[in-house]
Amino acid sequence: MAIAAFLLMSKSGPTAAAILIVEDEPLVRIEMASSIKDAGFTAYEAGNADEAIRILEQHSEIRLIFTDIHMPGSMDGLRLAHYVRGRWPPVKIIVTSGMVKVRSEDMPEGALFVEKPYRPEHVTDRVREMVAA
Repeated sequence: MAIAAFLLMSKSGPTAAAILIVEDEPLVRIEMASSIKDAGFTAYEAGNADEAIRILEQHSEIRLIFTDIHMPGSMDGLRLAHYVRGRWPPVKIIVTSGMVKVRSEDMPEGALFVEKPYRPEHVTDRVREMVAA
């Protein structure tokens, strides 16, 4: 019984962080959410910045957002990243795009840029590193 409890806790125990994936392409979002869940994190999904803000307001357990830059709605992913940094400073941020390369000085402090196409495992590794820091 104790071994089963240890295995369960190591996969998605009480210390598992919640991650918000903000991506307007459903298949890309679903694949990334699946990878995040497989890594033992709780995954929330949003299709645009407005949805993301609503989810962040409702779930204080979110420790990191992974956001695409180009999305429909009131703001793009880079503006969302800056907004999150200002409103929820402890939340870690990973920004991604296949259309533009973002310079570090254009990113919020402490944010990471991952260029598309990416391997979900690569992003999951970066998520682990950032959440642990």
